[in-house]
Amino acid sequence: MQKAPSDEQRKILGAFLVDRRARLDPAAAGFAVGRRRTPGLRREEVAQLAGVSVSWYTWLEQGREIRASPETLDRVAEALRLDYTERVHLFALSERRPPEAPPDDSLSNGLLLLLRALDPVPAYIRNTRLDILAWNSAIADLFTDYGVLEPHERNTLRLLFLHPPYRRLIVDWEVVARGMLATFRAAQAQAADKTPFRTLADELIASSTEFRLWWPDHDVRHFDEGVKRIDHPVHGTVDLTYVSMVPESRHDLSLVTYIPRPSERAPP
Repeated sequence: MQKAPSDEQRKILGAFLVDRRARLDPAAAGFAVGRRRTPGLRREEVAQLAGVSVSWYTWLEQGREIRASPETLDRVAEALRLDYTERVHLFALSERRPPEAPPDDSLSNGLLLLLRALDPVPAYIRNTRLDILAWNSAIADLFTDYGVLEPHERNTLRLLFLHPPYRRLIVDWEVVARGMLATFRAAQAQAADKTPFRTLADELIASSTEFRLWWPDHDVRHFDEGVKRIDHPVHGTVDLTYVSMVPESRHDLSLVTYIPRPSERAPP
């Protein structure tokens, strides 16, 4: 059963809605400006934009004990032109599951600077579909030169199953490939838009016997931390610890680092 917002949450929600309503420009929303006693939109204008009754929206701002569906909250968020962080706040105050972040492959300057600063630690940034969006020179030297690949080829799962040079690098390839497939399967189930996932899966089903055989399985996995061994043509056998970190404001992205493990030698 859905938990009801507390009296304090409803009070904060009402104040939040009033504040955001006051920030809007009536003309930009398509309303005549005229003489207004207070800045921003009127309650009836927000209600009109959101497709709800004026009395219902008034009660929402007043902190009355009413429940708003996720669909209705979405319309209120659109009417108030809330950004993603504000939408999450609106849903949290209403005791609703936060909306999923919209797909966005753009990267902030801060993330790109961090990626470059990590060099010589191998690292890349990828999304939940396992598309590699940015990388540093250390990881290109370790795995493959992503820059010479077409954008659609820069995908960890695709590289594992369809790129022979990448596949030859990985010791215990089947274990790694099955684990990455389990990660992809879990991410697809959680994605709001499953079309990009299905497109990639269809390509791999058509092109890879192993993927076609393993895709109907039900293993799921969260990719966060583990070990991997590669057989590098220049550096030889390299043992790595990988760590995946998710930016606080971009849960659709992961910064993945590969840290060489010290060799374990027997004491003299």
